[in-house]
Amino acid sequence: MTAQEDRPRSAHAQSWLLGLLGENIGGSMSPLLQESEAQRQGLPLLYRLLDSEQMGVAEPDWAALVSEAQRMSFNGLNVTHPAKQAIFPALDELTPDAELLGAVNTVVFREGQAIGMNTDHLGFSEALASIRTESAPTRMGHVVQLGAGGAGAATAYSLLQAGAERLSIADVDRERVSALIDRLSAQFDRSRMVALRLDEAPEAVRLADGLVNSTPIGMTGVSDASPVDVGALHSRLWVGDVVYRPLQTTLVRAAEALGCRVFGGGRMVVGQAVASFGMFTGRQADRDAMYEVFLEATRG
Repeated sequence: MTAQEDRPRSAHAQSWLLGLLGENIGGSMSPLLQESEAQRQGLPLLYRLLDSEQMGVAEPDWAALVSEAQRMSFNGLNVTHPAKQAIFPALDELTPDAELLGAVNTVVFREGQAIGMNTDHLGFSEALASIRTESAPTRMGHVVQLGAGGAGAATAYSLLQAGAERLSIADVDRERVSALIDRLSAQFDRSRMVALRLDEAPEAVRLADGLVNSTPIGMTGVSDASPVDVGALHSRLWVGDVVYRPLQTTLVRAAEALGCRVFGGGRMVVGQAVASFGMFTGRQADRDAMYEVFLEATRG
């Protein structure tokens, strides 16, 4: 063995090959966020989009694509619409939160195993933490949430974990609200969750401590409206929105004008990226540095 071969391996000797699996994902910021943070830390990391449209596959076998990525020595994948449930057959293990939420958005390949995880709720928890200070803790007595779909499941889980004493959930599909409450009741006290009709939401907001929009309302290309009458907002309220295009939705702007503490969907996107970076590499990402990268790219 030569002297060079006898040297200990550098901490940076490992490299990572990662990807995002989904449909029509050309505009994703995941490659930029993951690669820029890796570069900042001096880690060799390559992140690629595995887009079914770019592959020319009309009806992909998502589980098979996960298995193929594993065979090709990927270290992990982020997963987005419409594959978050379709990949389940390729997974050897689910984390408890992913199993409860019924969706996987992160897969780590480790020791021959494909482990399904969920960072959606972790991303929202990061966003929620961004408005919390020692002098101004986030009041979690009563929170109103609009939307009970995939994003809504993650935000509801995060809010209950954060200690929301009462979580009132409204959605255009009342059966979807009931199904979400049933699912979350496996881990949380059912009495903490209340199903609302949409027309009941404004009055609930007037009495609430927090408001979360987990619907696409406010998103560029969908609607520039607020998901709830802005006349129901008040200065004691904190407001979060999962929409990040635009950076500030109509709801967030109206709340900020009243002096509410607010965060937009960009915080959740970055929080998800921070969480998955740690799962992939075992290293802690700098959330502030990553958020600055996000802001620069979005404003640019």
